[in-house]
Amino acid sequence: MSILCDLGNSRLKWASLQPDGTPGAVRALAHDGVAFADDPGALLPSGEVAWLASVAAPALQVQLLEVLGQRFRRIGIVRTQAQFGGVRIAYAHPERLGVDRFLALVAARARGADAWLLVGVGTALTVDLLDLHGRHRGGMVAPAPALMRESLQARAPQLPAGGGLVLDFADDTYDALASGCAGAALGLIERSRARAAALLQTPPRLLLHGGGAAPLLDALPEAVSAPALVLEGLARWAAAERDSGAASPPD
Repeated sequence: MSILCDLGNSRLKWASLQPDGTPGAVRALAHDGVAFADDPGALLPSGEVAWLASVAAPALQVQLLEVLGQRFRRIGIVRTQAQFGGVRIAYAHPERLGVDRFLALVAARARGADAWLLVGVGTALTVDLLDLHGRHRGGMVAPAPALMRESLQARAPQLPAGGGLVLDFADDTYDALASGCAGAALGLIERSRARAAALLQTPPRLLLHGGGAAPLLDALPEAVSAPALVLEGLARWAAAERDSGAASPPD
């Protein structure tokens, strides 16, 4: 058995690598940036290879690597590459592009040679543009709606960090907060779509992924929902690295 592990800013997501090269059912474990909410060693399976993509703090990554090293014969750690899977990264220093964004681009390209506007909604809201030829045209990073709410409460403790409905014009503080934070995210997405269409001379397809994407989908009915897009890209990486024998044994 091989597994795919995506260690993000607030959750560890993992799935088995299926025989057809796709991720299986996704499971998740929360963390606070310092420690996991539960013991990953009690939840993760064991097997041959664990493939890891991480944007979390180094200390948390070390914790996970220790667990994986006890349960898997080999570990493969993904790093952002200038070119991979038909994608060419826009960054002059590719290592500065988060590996989660890199893998999402690889997965989008694998879905078809279309122009894609990728929107990831997790702790941050990320926007990346991929053209018809697999060229990454760059992107943006902003707070996701949930982080906006948390940040507001951190400065104004009387404001609730959750709750409320997304409305055009709210008449309640809870609804106003939910509507304003979602509206800010949707505004960035719509502006990005318009600018992307002008740049490419064709409207890109919209691809939403990440744990916080679901609340935005009703306002974006034409969007393709891909909650596990990063794991899809990681599966592509794993297939290529497996064929080359590049995964290393744990220390």
